[in-house]
Amino acid sequence: MKKLPLLITTGEPAGIGMDIVLMLADKQKFANFNRKIIILADIKAMQQQQNQLQQQNSLSKDIQLYQLNHQATSVDTIYQDFDNILNFYKDDCLNILHIATKKTVIAGQLTDENAEMVLSQLQLAHELAFYQKVAGIVTAPLHKSVIMKIKPDFMGHTEFFMEQSRLDKVVMMLANSAMKVALVTTHLPLRDVPNAISKDEVQKTVDIVLTDCQNKFGLPNPRILVCGLNPHAGESGYLGREEIDIINPVLKQYQDKGVDISLAMPADTLFTQKYLANCDVVIAMYHDQGLAPLKSHGFGETVNITLGLPYIRTSVDHGTALDLAGTGRASVDSLYQAILYADDMANRALIDC
Repeated sequence: MKKLPLLITTGEPAGIGMDIVLMLADKQKFANFNRKIIILADIKAMQQQQNQLQQQNSLSKDIQLYQLNHQATSVDTIYQDFDNILNFYKDDCLNILHIATKKTVIAGQLTDENAEMVLSQLQLAHELAFYQKVAGIVTAPLHKSVIMKIKPDFMGHTEFFMEQSRLDKVVMMLANSAMKVALVTTHLPLRDVPNAISKDEVQKTVDIVLTDCQNKFGLPNPRILVCGLNPHAGESGYLGREEIDIINPVLKQYQDKGVDISLAMPADTLFTQKYLANCDVVIAMYHDQGLAPLKSHGFGETVNITLGLPYIRTSVDHGTALDLAGTGRASVDSLYQAILYADDMANRALIDC
C-alpha cells in the first residue's frame, strides 16, 4: 500500500520551528518513517536558517532543500495540484512546500507582516488533511500575539482546526511515556472554568476520548480516570457540588453501559503511580490541573494531540522559544515524538491510498 505523506508546519518563522526540522533532518530521523514527510516553510528562510545553524556548528552536514511547488505558489494552486506535486518528491532531500513570507526572517525577532504566511500554512494543512491528501498534520509552534493582529479571534492551532472543520467541540490531549491527559476545558481564565463545566461538555469530551482511543490508539476498551473539579472531588458537597450535580451523573451513565471509567476523583491523588499504572487516559477538568503533573513527567518529550478532528493532528508541547532560534540549542525531542505519534495513529487508522 502507498502511504499518504505527513505534513509538518514550521509555524512562526522567527521561532525554532525551522531549526528543529533542520536538526531532525541532520540526524536523518525522517528516514525512520515509511512515508513521505513534507515541510511547509519559506524555502529562502529555511536556507538562511540552515546557514546560521551551520555557523553555530549545530548541523553536521549540508541538507539538500528541495522546493516541491516550483509552479504552484499560492495555497489554492498547491492544493489543486498536490497530487502532481507529490510526483516530484525526492527521497534524499528535505521536501518543502514553499509559502513565502512578506518580510525577511530574522531569527528571534517577530515580524507582524509574516503572520499571514503562518495562517496560510495552517489553511493549506487543514485542506490537505480534511480531504485526505495527507495522512495527518504535525505542527511546530506559532506566536498567537502576532496572528491576533490580523485575526483577533485566533486562539491557537486547536481552535483553528476545529473551526475550519466546522465542529463545536474537539479535545486537547497531551501524551508522553508516563500518561495521556485529555481536557474538558482548555484556554480559559480560571475564574471561568466552573461555568464551562456542564453535563454536555463532560459527555462530549468522554465521547471523543472513547472514539479516538479506539480508532487512533488501538484501545478497544480504554481505562479512563476522571478528575473532579474541586479539592477532594468536592468532599461530598462540602467543597463544591459540581461533582455531585454535573460530573458524576454523566460518568455513571457510561459505567452503566460497561465503559471502564471512574467517577470524579481527587486530582491530587489520581496523579500517583498507584492509579496511573492501571489507566490509559486521564480526563482533567481544566488546563493546569492536567498538564502540570503531565509535563513534570516529561516536558520536552510530550506531544499535543487534537482529538475529535476528522484527521490526525499532533504538535510539540513547547512554544516558539525566540531566544533559542538560530542557536542550535533547541530540543528536537517533542517534534520527533509528535511525528512518531502521527505516523503510528495513521497506521492504526489505515489512512493509506
